[in-house]
Amino acid sequence: MVIIEVSLLSGFIMTSRSRMLLENRTIVKKIEVKANVVYIYLEKLNDESQTFILQLERVIQVRNLKPASIKIYDYYQPGGLQISYSSGVGS
Repeated sequence: MVIIEVSLLSGFIMTSRSRMLLENRTIVKKIEVKANVVYIYLEKLNDESQTFILQLERVIQVRNLKPASIKIYDYYQPGGLQISYSSGVGS
């Protein structure tokens, strides 16, 4: 099983429509939202390219946003191969 861990920017939440669209994909096994982190559990990955789009909604205006991060790792070997990415949005 593979986990995509998305740390949301401060003041943002994932929309319910975005969650519904992700849950309807056959590769997605489960989605959890804890605090400001979205965990997307995938059954497995193969050599096919996959694109995941999360629609976010700003609920609180926050100044000086810090970059958010995205991590992809194997559930059974979290210390093994990891892919990380950070990005931010101007306020």
